[in-house]
Amino acid sequence: MPARARLSLMLAATLVLVAALCVVLFAGGSGHDAGGAGFDGALRPPGIPPLDFALKDQDGKVATLDQYHGRPVMLTFMYSTCKDTCPLTAQQIKGAMDQLGKDVPTLAISVDPANDTPLNARRFVNQQGLTKRMRFLLGTTAQLAPIWKAYGIRPQSKQFEHSAYVVLVDAKGVQRVGWPVDKITPEGLAHDLRLLGA
Repeated sequence: MPARARLSLMLAATLVLVAALCVVLFAGGSGHDAGGAGFDGALRPPGIPPLDFALKDQDGKVATLDQYHGRPVMLTFMYSTCKDTCPLTAQQIKGAMDQLGKDVPTLAISVDPANDTPLNARRFVNQQGLTKRMRFLLGTTAQLAPIWKAYGIRPQSKQFEHSAYVVLVDAKGVQRVGWPVDKITPEGLAHDLRLLGA
């Protein structure tokens, strides 16, 4: 290969390396999504307010999103007799709050109304070490179906596993970040909660 061609090839390779380094340094060297205002989780469509609801928790107290206006909220979708994804999600949420050093309002919405009784929900929350840290919201299929639809959640059934997500709602009541259960980490969730002012 002629010397001039070698020199051109080396120069091109150097430019590619410099460009890659610039991307790392200036467009997300922290490992966070620069295109998403630095969030680790996936951005939800901008400006979409979450569907509000009024559901009773495991202790029979009514919970609404409006009660938490002015504070970030974690929403997740679980069922109380789950043995795999739901306990994992609960532990990731617990780990994120432990890293923050404070609790963030956390609402787990039932995806299995037939089996999510107050007793089962209390047992689940207690077993996960989230007593007084997570409210497990219960309801009938008719009450829960509009919420599932609004958040794109498939409920639990004998034929398939439910959609497992954690959604972060900001202090203004706007859905900001979504975490599928297979991507969530306590560190990433805590990071995104800090960005939302938690």
